[in-house]
Amino acid sequence: MILIIANVSIKNNIVISISYTYREQKIIAKMTHYVTNINFTKAKLFSIRYKINHAIYLLNVNCIIIITDIILAAR
Repeated sequence: MILIIANVSIKNNIVISISYTYREQKIIAKMTHYVTNINFTKAKLFSIRYKINHAIYLLNVNCIIIITDIILAAR
């Protein structure tokens, strides 16, 4: 099982996207991106898509759980 936790925030017109990937209660990856001229939802979707692509290439993954705070991104 892979657990992905993604968070996006905006400060001074800069979008900061931070996401973590966990496997068996151990962090296996952390990603931080700083982006300008993009909206909040697109940054969140990018973060989730990137982490899903990363997770599917790991061995023995049968379940991916994504935790997010935006309903549009969860769809």
